[in-house]
Amino acid sequence: MLSSAYGKPSRSSARLSGTGAAALTGGAAIEARQSVSRWAQQLEVAGLSSLRKAGRAGRKPRLGGEDRKKIERGLKRGPEALGYETGLWTAWRVAHLIEEECGVHYHASQAWRILRQLGWSCQRPTGRALERDAEKIRQWKQKRWPEIKKKPARKAAPSSSSTKAD
Repeated sequence: MLSSAYGKPSRSSARLSGTGAAALTGGAAIEARQSVSRWAQQLEVAGLSSLRKAGRAGRKPRLGGEDRKKIERGLKRGPEALGYETGLWTAWRVAHLIEEECGVHYHASQAWRILRQLGWSCQRPTGRALERDAEKIRQWKQKRWPEIKKKPARKAAPSSSSTKAD
């Protein structure tokens, strides 16, 4: 085993001897050796340029650029265009829109992830009636509210009984 200047095993010696983190993960050290062997073989066969061409990691996206544009247009049309009664987008409604527009089924949680990628955010409606009359509201606050508002109780006269212990 290799040692550092202080007589303790160094990190590189732990890696070489199989006592480091790679050994603790079970087959990770074997997989690493296999990867290095594969890379060495690739270097021999195709040269240095073949090692630089690492493809994208993970699954290919199910939605393309045109699909994202369709979703954006559908969102701008509103949920009423899909037959919903209210103009509020929910996660399930967005997932339904994606399925209708693109033919791809997503869970509601993934629909929100896609919305964030498109630059959309979660917002709550203000909850105000369309028929609001600001003048009537102002008059009610000035006249009716003071009449029904609770007023602090008047202080009662002090009690004649003593609270001190004799």
